[in-house]
Amino acid sequence: MPSNEQRRQAAKRKLERQMERRAEQAKRRRVITIGSTIVVVIAVVAGVFYFTRTGGEDAAQQQPTPQAQPEIQIPTELAPPPKRPTPLADQVSCQYRPDGKGPSKPVQPPANGEVSSKGTVQATINTSQGAIPLTLDRSLAPCTVNSFINLAKQGFYDQTSCHRIGTSGLQMLQCGDPTGSGSGGPGYAFDDETFPELQYGRGYLAMANAGPNTNGSQFFMVFGEAPLSPDYTVFGTISEDGLKVIDDVARAGDDGAYEPSPGGGKPNKPVVFEKVDVQA
Repeated sequence: MPSNEQRRQAAKRKLERQMERRAEQAKRRRVITIGSTIVVVIAVVAGVFYFTRTGGEDAAQQQPTPQAQPEIQIPTELAPPPKRPTPLADQVSCQYRPDGKGPSKPVQPPANGEVSSKGTVQATINTSQGAIPLTLDRSLAPCTVNSFINLAKQGFYDQTSCHRIGTSGLQMLQCGDPTGSGSGGPGYAFDDETFPELQYGRGYLAMANAGPNTNGSQFFMVFGEAPLSPDYTVFGTISEDGLKVIDDVARAGDDGAYEPSPGGGKPNKPVVFEKVDVQA
């Protein structure tokens, strides 16, 4: 039978073994905890690395990228000078009647009556983008030339902007409306001066209209293709230097404000008429 001393020694050894087991278990728990923490940290770092190197690229690929605008193709060759197949009489009668809307800017209409259909007039549109020299041709459209000169001398076109440009299909710059909306005018209208053989091309100066015999102050300058029916009065031509100014404006594009009809939009490079000078 074990003595009391033996029992105490046995209990002591048992307690020491229990304490050793507990210490070993605590050590294993610490090792496991540290290992788990390291694994978590590595996983987080790897995840961040993967997102920045792959996920970021995927996100960038999903973002819409600006589409490159197609390069505007502009003819370089001038169209043959416009010419009537049958000359007009030396004097023609011009009538300028109220259009029912009133002028967009104070101006007086030209006097009604006979005007000459002979000769040309030089004019220059001084714009914020450069000078656009013109040759106004009375033999093409004497009443239109007479109206343009009248408006220019009264400063009707000064400080007005070109409200529309077309760069495909119909390549032209439209101007002459003080309101900049495409609906303004001088408060009067006059008849068309067209002819069936009329074809439009680079360098032509022509009147805009809202239908037959509704000419007012708006006009357009053709710098490229213009597949139009012969319903728009041509009254002069644009110099090569002037066309370079318009080409530069065209290459800057437009805002698409007039799409799909009638087409084009406001020029991205604004064209403001500072003054229109005429030598007549």
